[in-house]
Amino acid sequence: MNKEDNLKRTAYLKNIVVNMPEKPGTYQFYDNEKTIIYVGKAKNLKRRVSSYFHKEVDRFKTKVLVSKIHDISYSVVKTEEDALLIENQLIKQYKPKYNVLLKDGKTYPSICVTNEYFPRIFKTRTINKRFGTFYGPYSHIGSMYAILDIIKKVYKPRTCRFPITKEGIEQGKYKPCLEYHLHNCGAPCINKQSYEDYQEAIKQAREVLKGNTREVQKLLKQEMEKYAEELRFEEAELCKQRYLALDNFAAKSEIVSHTITDVDVFTIVSDDTRKNAFINYIHVTNGAINQSFTYEYKRKLDESDEELLNEAIPEIRERFNSTAKEIIVPFELDFKVKGAEFFIPQRGDKHHLLELSEMNAKQYKFDRLKQTEKLNPEQKQTRLMRELQDKLKLSKLPYHIECFDNSNISGSDAVAGCIVYKAMKPSKKDYRKYNIKTVVGPDDYASMQEVVRRRYSRMQEEGSPLPDLIITDGGKGQMEVVREVIEDELHLSIPIAGLAKDDRHRTNELLFGFPQQTIALDIKGELFKVLTQIQDEVHRYAISFHRDKRSKTQLHSELDDIKGIGPKTKDALLKSLKTVKRIKETDLQELTEILGASKASIVYNYFHADK
Repeated sequence: MNKEDNLKRTAYLKNIVVNMPEKPGTYQFYDNEKTIIYVGKAKNLKRRVSSYFHKEVDRFKTKVLVSKIHDISYSVVKTEEDALLIENQLIKQYKPKYNVLLKDGKTYPSICVTNEYFPRIFKTRTINKRFGTFYGPYSHIGSMYAILDIIKKVYKPRTCRFPITKEGIEQGKYKPCLEYHLHNCGAPCINKQSYEDYQEAIKQAREVLKGNTREVQKLLKQEMEKYAEELRFEEAELCKQRYLALDNFAAKSEIVSHTITDVDVFTIVSDDTRKNAFINYIHVTNGAINQSFTYEYKRKLDESDEELLNEAIPEIRERFNSTAKEIIVPFELDFKVKGAEFFIPQRGDKHHLLELSEMNAKQYKFDRLKQTEKLNPEQKQTRLMRELQDKLKLSKLPYHIECFDNSNISGSDAVAGCIVYKAMKPSKKDYRKYNIKTVVGPDDYASMQEVVRRRYSRMQEEGSPLPDLIITDGGKGQMEVVREVIEDELHLSIPIAGLAKDDRHRTNELLFGFPQQTIALDIKGELFKVLTQIQDEVHRYAISFHRDKRSKTQLHSELDDIKGIGPKTKDALLKSLKTVKRIKETDLQELTEILGASKASIVYNYFHADK
């Protein structure tokens, strides 16, 4: 599209917006092929739609959407609740390209209670509401089987698929199956269990599926007492068994509060890239959680958490057929839901529910992240680099990190080590060892400056790529002496951080900037583990180099200073005479027997030159 055509398009759209009413409603954006690419809702249509065409719109994805719009239509409604419902229906109908996408690849099972003369109860992944009533879906399969087991044990619904009818029973068409003989079915097909008794059992089973176990228990207790008064002990015993089974089942359910009933809870957690959001839904009936489910939504236009929850709540409530009149949410939302009120708890049982919902959303996010990173390990490294970049407010991703540490004992054999991490993994071929040359005595600061000066002045000369971040094994003092060399002497611009340890010699602080700021680290987080690993690795590397150097110094003997004597001669002497002292005291004849005349003469003359 050329500039002139684009100006015409923009003018046409702005003319539509100018004439839009300031009332609640929905709006639709169309592309050049008259396809709906976005559906939205608004409390004030004119104000909301005009916001897309403001010059200060800074979201890239929104700008892309606006560039695709060729026409706009809208519908006015009476209330914002109606706008929310209509928007939801339009998104389902047209599946617009730029609306948030619910990533729901799985079909989770539900429990069906059929509409048959003698209803059956079973799990299914196919939803056909003409066939029966459906409860679920169940994201936690174990919970679903637990409910099915208690219903089977207490109410014994039939499992056969015969189309049993009243006429068929009267005509004796059916025979009892094995389930009857195993006491798993009351055999209503041959009138061993009455129609009324079977229907009452199914009615109570429906209440269990709704989470109303306490109501059913109350009813069973009343029936048990009634049968006992009438001396109908078999029926009373059956009610007692059902009561105890339900009581045991309810005890295993998570009870939040006996005063909370028919409440929906929603929370939202975003991934680190803010491309996806995880929305958890919990439904509470009679104080017990009977549904907990997390959906993943993909952001299309950098939608805020508020915008996503506004979109998700009506859709999720519809999926679960929820009619709860109270909806617990973590923050205020713009739109209202018809027939329900939002509530933001600050304390108490309802706040505990909110925390529980958030915990479920975070766990789902963590599980998805682990699953993705298992398939693509590089994604984890990028995430950790981005997390470190965000914490330190770095201008670029810290792909190349270098860390230094010194090692000496009372200033002797002073050395330093430099380790290199690339993409949050050690790059051992780039590790470097340094003997301290210009510093006398135990001066860690001066030693650090010497090593940093030598490394980066050489890298400058060779034109080697400089690191994105330097980490010192130490606190403010080490950071300052490194900064003096990097910035004041070499005039380089490399971010410098410091890892400090506590009194127990454990990493507990990440320092950055001048003056240094302490950056909070999650001690259970993966970034903390990597930084601790870097600190431990540079310490190990410097210590091992220092240990090797000291070992070589300690193994040096006077035999190494004798010209004309090689390692084999040295080994032969030590093998035979054991110590340098005995070699000094041995006469020429014995040395000749060990080494031969020529070598023996060199050794003997070295130790007896002054005699």
